Amino acid sequence: MTLALVATGLLTACWSGAGSASAAASGPGEGPYYVALGDSYSIGYQPAPAPGATSGYTGPVAREADLQLVNFGCGGATTSSILRDKGCTPPFGPPASTGAVAYPNQTQAKAAESFIREHRGEIGLITVSIGGNDVTRCEEERTSIDCFASALGALRSNVSTLAKGLRAAAGPHVPLIGLTYPDVLLGLWVHPPGRTDQILARVSVSAFRGFINPTLARAYSVAGATFVDITADTGAYVPLSETVRLAPYGTVPVAVARVCQLTWYCAKGNIHANTAGYRVMASRIFATYVKLRRMGVGPG
Repeated sequence: MTLALVATGLLTACWSGAGSASAAASGPGEGPYYVALGDSYSIGYQPAPAPGATSGYTGPVAREADLQLVNFGCGGATTSSILRDKGCTPPFGPPASTGAVAYPNQTQAKAAESFIREHRGEIGLITVSIGGNDVTRCEEERTSIDCFASALGALRSNVSTLAKGLRAAAGPHVPLIGLTYPDVLLGLWVHPPGRTDQILARVSVSAFRGFINPTLARAYSVAGATFVDITADTGAYVPLSETVRLAPYGTVPVAVARVCQLTWYCAKGNIHANTAGYRVMASRIFATYVKLRRMGVGPG
């Protein structure tokens, strides 16, 4: 099994999301503002108790930072669609209560940039979670290595373009944070019962650490954005030799236990974070935001 296939399978799961999403029409209140962009993670998708969007990480961050949330996120978004596709179609999008806005005649990127320009000097924070759907097409292609390499190239190019556009709209001093994701394929250590795949679980860590996250980090860096390694923050890099007992699975690596505790993968085979997982993300984002503000980065 090639590393490319591992990464392809991981990202196919992690970012296929809930399908296309519709941002509910809701006018933003008064600033300062927290502008969120991205895919199903940006809208806080969860499969339970009923499938749909939740406050995810954006709601807690907005509350802690005392910012007005404006969420342009769209489940199923790719680094291409966020730049080129107008609107965000049903059925999944951030609920109006979490700051959703409609943009039927603009791309997600342009809608966010327009809002940021119109409120320049009132933007307190921008976050982006995007990237994985770019490689889903590789799953069915025979030349998966070439496909994966091409997808990483598109990822680097499109995320760089996106970050530069947001930076130009916001100015040089607004905190701009790019995110990655939990390594949910570590859950293959215990799920599905009877068909677990510890080899794939092991290699998925290398795919994130060696390919996906460095590509995202370089892409965001061209616009002076701060990259937050959610993969690390959710415990994926803890050596697999370190173990713990976790009911009902018995003795498992600590990294596997963490992904079971923070996502729906071990319980349902679903790749999204659960409420605890989104809280971990929110905590890391907020800590990064506070650090940037202490460094003198703020609304500009």
